[in-house]
Amino acid sequence: MSLNKEVKTEVIGGFHRHDTDTGSPEVQVAILTKRIAQLTEHLRANKHDESCRHGLLSMVGRRRRLLAYMRKNDYARYLAVTEKLSLRRTK
Repeated sequence: MSLNKEVKTEVIGGFHRHDTDTGSPEVQVAILTKRIAQLTEHLRANKHDESCRHGLLSMVGRRRRLLAYMRKNDYARYLAVTEKLSLRRTK
């Protein structure tokens, strides 16, 4: 269950640093957030899909590590991304 090309391009467009940027932490966090929301909806309808649940938990962990990296290296960008994506943040 991956994102459509149009959705992914739209997400990248909202968080990129320059025109060809697809791998910055901001973009990665935004894409993971979109996929996490998609898998959460899938799991609400399919409660017993354990392989999907495992993938969801690994994505949440990856997003958490990326956010910790951003918080440590550039706190202003971290605040901007968490505000824009409406994510709870640690102090």
